Amino acid sequence: MTPLRFPRFNRITVVMGSMILAVAVFSSLVVLLAPTAFSNPAEMTDATLLDGYRHVEVASVSDALEKIAGQRMYMSHSMRPIFHSKFAGFAVTVQLKKEENHDPDALSGMLAAIDQGGANSVYVMVVEDGANIAGMGGLMGTAMMARNYSGAVIAGGVRDVAYLQKIGFPVFALGIVPSTSVNHYRFAGANIPVVCDGVPVGAGDIIAADTDGVVVVPRARAAEVLALAQEMDFKEHSMYAYIEKLKSIEEAVKKFGRL
Repeated sequence: MTPLRFPRFNRITVVMGSMILAVAVFSSLVVLLAPTAFSNPAEMTDATLLDGYRHVEVASVSDALEKIAGQRMYMSHSMRPIFHSKFAGFAVTVQLKKEENHDPDALSGMLAAIDQGGANSVYVMVVEDGANIAGMGGLMGTAMMARNYSGAVIAGGVRDVAYLQKIGFPVFALGIVPSTSVNHYRFAGANIPVVCDGVPVGAGDIIAADTDGVVVVPRARAAEVLALAQEMDFKEHSMYAYIEKLKSIEEAVKKFGRL
């Protein structure tokens, strides 16, 4: 019986095969990553916009906004999450004005605004001089959660934090306090222009939040800003391995033009 013979593979053959495989893998990665990194603004729907903002870093969005619009559109270091979270959605704005009262309907508009919002909304509430007033708590958070809101941003305080953490509803606020707005505030409008922690917000603007903070993207420029932010993200993430390899951040910045 004639023994089976297998072809010999020398070192050159093995090396060449490895190189071909590496090129093929790299090419596949480029094809997979490129659409995410460089979206076409003209082809972005609401769904693709939100998907993009939910994956890009808020720091890159902030940089892109500053480059495109020449504006600071990020909230201050005081606007912090009740737990680590990342979300993006369309702003539902609410304004409360300071007013001592005994009117049982003084805040009814605040609740109606929640029930009128829907999936992918972000509740943006401005409580006048409200750093020590809880603008929302567990009941409002439960309603937002049930309506599939993306999250809430409160220029004021938040309470019932243990429950909000339990149900996993993300909230950014200026602080955690046990107080109430009932009898101390009056609803002043919903889906109107507001200034939240120093940043103008219009109804329908995109709110993006992560561990670095909160940024507001004007709806009219959202596609343009996202495309640039994705490009910036792609460059920055590519730089990490380059810096480690060369042990030089200067060389990486020269090559990628990103800091």
